[in-house]
Amino acid sequence: MIRTNVVELTTIKAFAYRQKLKAGDNSILIYRPDVKQPGIASISKSTGEPVIARNTNPDKFPLEAFKEAIALTNGMPYKKQGSIKVTKDMFVEPVKEEEEEEIIEINEAALEAVTAHYTDRNGRVSYDLINKELIKFAKSSSIVREMIAEGKSAKAIREYIVLNKFRNISGNDSLSDQEVFKIADMIDGLDNRGMFRELNEELRKLLAKNKRG
Repeated sequence: MIRTNVVELTTIKAFAYRQKLKAGDNSILIYRPDVKQPGIASISKSTGEPVIARNTNPDKFPLEAFKEAIALTNGMPYKKQGSIKVTKDMFVEPVKEEEEEEIIEINEAALEAVTAHYTDRNGRVSYDLINKELIKFAKSSSIVREMIAEGKSAKAIREYIVLNKFRNISGNDSLSDQEVFKIADMIDGLDNRGMFRELNEELRKLLAKNKRG
């Protein structure tokens, strides 16, 4: 499965991690020693807030616990990891994770290379580092300047930049567009704000400046 490292909660006696599902959604799973099955909540793409699953008991897994788990896992890189290893003093028996079969098809070596490149001193993927580097590339690339002059969309220009940079960082020029975009989607789920927000704003400014002549 593709998930972050485990974090310990203070809101309740439990631990949690963020998981990326095959459908592209992000979720939080919380485990506590007195409940057999984990509490599950999806993360709203519009608000970044937890949406508790209907089969999760809010008395055992309160909203505040999911909010804490989201905050603690913000920026933590995803990687392919095995099932949670539980100890007898924490659980009576190992729990079965409902989403365990949801494996993301992704180039793991490329994902690790890209996330490592943009990981800061605190061990978290930094959107600031990503945008700073991609904006620098946008301003120095002759192809990007040509695309702006031709009036290409901000989306098309951003995709060119991401494809170029991520392939370069991974050292794998044979990555397909889909493989690169899957990596971008994985990283985009690590924080509660849009990964390319600053880049998009800069591209809109450059396009607007070109229109004004």
